[in-house]
Amino acid sequence: QVQLVESGGGLVQAGGSLRLSCAASGRTFSSYRMGWFRQAPGKERDFVASVSWDGRRTYYADSVKGRFTISRDNAKNTVYLQMNNLKPEDTAVYYCVAERTGASWSKGDWGQGTQVTVSS
Repeated sequence: QVQLVESGGGLVQAGGSLRLSCAASGRTFSSYRMGWFRQAPGKERDFVASVSWDGRRTYYADSVKGRFTISRDNAKNTVYLQMNNLKPEDTAVYYCVAERTGASWSKGDWGQGTQVTVSS
């Protein structure tokens, strides 16, 4: 199990950028695939992006392709989400998740979330 702490959220105007960070505890971070999800008010938690344990494979939701970039630094036990050209519909609480077995993300370890608000 890992403990995750997200940071980097905030208020930004449409078209702006933010970089989210997710710091993980523990010495086995590099064995986990990592993901970012988001949840807007009144909506379900949706997949945003994920990265394999070695950083070589990345996956994105169609809604963020070309605007968001996920990366990780295993030496720092941290995963990042660079968000560019933000839109009001990107407003949500963003969560990072760590999962090691290839099972559903819902069975992973989740952070507490960080709020991202994009004004028009």
